[in-house]
Amino acid sequence: MKLGTLKDGSRDGQLVVVSRDLKHASPADNIAPTLQAALDDWDYCASQLGSLYEELNRNPSGARVFEPDFAQFAAPLPRAHQWLDGSAYLAHVELVRKARGATMPPEFKKDPLMYQGNSDYFIGPRDPIEALSEDWGIDLEAEVAVVLDDVPMGVASDKASEHIRLLMLLNDVSLRNLIAAELGKGFGFINGKGATAFAPVAITPDELGEAWDGKRVRRALSIHVNEQPFGTPDCGTDMQFGFHKLIAHAAKTRPLGAGTVIGSGTISNYGYKTGHACIAELRALETVEKGQPETSYLKFGDRVKIDMLDAEGRSVFGAIEQQVALYSKPAR
Repeated sequence: MKLGTLKDGSRDGQLVVVSRDLKHASPADNIAPTLQAALDDWDYCASQLGSLYEELNRNPSGARVFEPDFAQFAAPLPRAHQWLDGSAYLAHVELVRKARGATMPPEFKKDPLMYQGNSDYFIGPRDPIEALSEDWGIDLEAEVAVVLDDVPMGVASDKASEHIRLLMLLNDVSLRNLIAAELGKGFGFINGKGATAFAPVAITPDELGEAWDGKRVRRALSIHVNEQPFGTPDCGTDMQFGFHKLIAHAAKTRPLGAGTVIGSGTISNYGYKTGHACIAELRALETVEKGQPETSYLKFGDRVKIDMLDAEGRSVFGAIEQQVALYSKPAR
């Protein structure tokens, strides 16, 4: 099943079901007004949403069926009660640390890195990456994420995957030149993270077929910057901590509410032959190999595209397509 949120002027948008080929959509407000409402009552809503989805795939016609314009889509969850982002790909962590002369602490291989980010304002797949200055070091970060139902405190990792309801593709925008000073304070990200963008649809795990094993997404990303190939890292390769481990870590001392989103962290493969999912990693590799970085961070007007294709070359989530723009305050 593929679910999206249509912008309608409200904070949480209107829930829609989108066909498997992403060519048709139908409002689902007669089942649940928003995706969060569906997650809050998933056992009741899921079967009805599934029936609507199958009917849409079988017979994409009718008064309520429309062709989706993803520029009119918000993030599947325009805001979430909780956004936790891991750093499960140690190939990324190790290289970035090596570039600044730091080693990998042994505990990094035993316990996931994770921070709690801003989730009050997620943005849609065609919304711009906005900043007030190019000097902030604007960077993309391509990731996958899971959306959970209610998770009890202390859930065991071998049971954690049972709480995954949906998967999403995202661009966790980072402002690299602000991050170092923030982390130096020893308290985490605030200014170093921009608004996180999500692909048009969230999918139930069965949509991935054999590419989902309950712990990892075993498909590659397709990342372009200014229409040029930037990376095709595989999400299932070199993921030190599967989503089951990330969920168990997050729920160690507290329950997690329905609608909690947990990200994988920047996708990265050892050897880096598949390219990169963020500019910081490429700059780190350039520093290690050449003594200094050569690639600049994103500038105003630059374009980013992040997608995931299935075995037949079809988009799974729909693409994230964004342009970097100078922030302008909304008119009131």
